[in-house]
Amino acid sequence: MTWYQTVGQHPDTVISSRVRLARNLSGYPFSSKLGAAEANEIIEKIGSVLEPAGFRKIHFSGISPVLATSYVERHYVSPDFANKTSPHALFLEEQEGLAVMACEEDHLRIQCILPGLSLEEAFKNARRTEQLLDENFDFAYSEKLGYLTHCPTNLGTGMRASVMLFLPALTMGGYMDALASRLSKIGLTVRGLFGEGSGSAGCMYQISNQVTLGFSEEELLHRLEDAIKQTIEKEEKMRKSISGDALDRLTDRILRSEGILKYAHMLSSSEFVKLFSDVRFGISLGIVNDITYEQLGELLVETMPATLTLSAEHSPKTAAARDMLRAKIVKEKLTHDNRGKE
Repeated sequence: MTWYQTVGQHPDTVISSRVRLARNLSGYPFSSKLGAAEANEIIEKIGSVLEPAGFRKIHFSGISPVLATSYVERHYVSPDFANKTSPHALFLEEQEGLAVMACEEDHLRIQCILPGLSLEEAFKNARRTEQLLDENFDFAYSEKLGYLTHCPTNLGTGMRASVMLFLPALTMGGYMDALASRLSKIGLTVRGLFGEGSGSAGCMYQISNQVTLGFSEEELLHRLEDAIKQTIEKEEKMRKSISGDALDRLTDRILRSEGILKYAHMLSSSEFVKLFSDVRFGISLGIVNDITYEQLGELLVETMPATLTLSAEHSPKTAAARDMLRAKIVKEKLTHDNRGKE
């Protein structure tokens, strides 16, 4: 199951939902003080439980930087995890959107990412994996502080839940700063496409809980989902308010962006994301009719620099060669695929 599939309610606005649980094994120091032998021991222990359950192990110490970055682009791991030099591994069970990072900031980051507004299902999947591990290992836990984590901001439930939203109207209207300020007052935060420290590429934002201590997982999920629904309402209201000359100018921009995506000879990654945003907005407004959200979602992953390089029959040697390859893939996806539907 891929996180960019279009499912459920609000497909024009909601892209995906993610739940991540931070856990540490008792008897070991936190990852920042973990020796190589101890890290490998944890990885082997985790693998002895997860691999028989259908997870595939990828030992990151033995893969190329390009492949590691591709896992970041596909939202399986964090940039920090990809860049680590000490032993660390990823366990994947892609059918249910599950990924377990071993020896990141914490010994375990158990994550489930699913398409659409699927917080409850993502939590159930992540929790089921956590319980499988809990049956075999003792997690570091305090009656007062909850699950003990490397960063104090994750104490308590150790849970970070987020929903990725597409908010072009709020972005165009200049409302994102006010939204972020309002959400921060109720313990939520707004981040970019690739999480903390990333920009708001393509009008895509992750809204997640900041607070993990003092509330149950169910309370945190309920608070987040309520805020998401309110944000969706604001976005949809803003979209409906676009009319007259503003709508004509927007329509022109969207159709020009569609034409560039379909016929450009070269496309940089940043230009693609900008055009992606325009065309996705056009689909939601009924301006673009022969491109689907699924096609754009696939391209969003396939055309990221590392993933694009890995998929190429002959690895592009220069940035220009990569930009030409990106344009070729986009053109084939948006013209050839659609011809097959006629």
